[in-house]
Amino acid sequence: MKINNKFRLIITQNLSSKINSNIDKALFKAFKNDSFPILRLYSWEDCITFGAGQSIDDYKQLQSDYKNNVSKRLTGGGVLFHGHDISYTILLNPNTIENRDVKETYFLLCQFLIKFYENLGLKPHFAKDNENIILSKSPFCQVGFEAYDIIIDGKKIGGNAQKRAKNCILQHGSIPLFTKEDNEVFGSSLESFGVNLSFEEAKNSLIKAFEDTFNVEFINDSLNEEEINILKRLEEEN
Repeated sequence: MKINNKFRLIITQNLSSKINSNIDKALFKAFKNDSFPILRLYSWEDCITFGAGQSIDDYKQLQSDYKNNVSKRLTGGGVLFHGHDISYTILLNPNTIENRDVKETYFLLCQFLIKFYENLGLKPHFAKDNENIILSKSPFCQVGFEAYDIIIDGKKIGGNAQKRAKNCILQHGSIPLFTKEDNEVFGSSLESFGVNLSFEEAKNSLIKAFEDTFNVEFINDSLNEEEINILKRLEEEN
């Protein structure tokens, strides 16, 4: 599958929940028919994101525990804990992948994650291909199983979600690098499988896996003026 071979590469580190969520929203809102596709890699402060359909007020104790460093993603799903993970966001025009449907798009875009894990000596596969896993929903992202969640040794690692518009598909997800707490709501991490990577090492490995999988060329970049202006408006609204 030929994806547009030039991608903007945007790297940001250790941002708050609201800023990271709002950057994704700004990139999505600013994306046009002729925009270059984007790969963004980033990290978080110790914080939480909630799915678009969740009510943050249902989790007052968590808000308090995390000093209100919380936000809503523009995608669905459940509560996701951050600060021990590396996250990615991909934005591209649906036309560049032949207007694939949601399932086909997950399968395609997750191939670089499969490659990333394989390069680490792990054996990843999709939840839908594991007969021992029952697909299920949960208020906590790492507890439920979606069809295209990635499974290693029978355990889910990370998660992925999509938001779609006529001219843009946004897919984002997170990979826990180390074990934050021995609790199922935090899920498994690379450390759980004997792999120890820093953010920098994980970032470089994800870039290489993306390049190898999709044969793309990266343009190192940051948010442009329009994206920054949208981001400022979103921050004012919050």
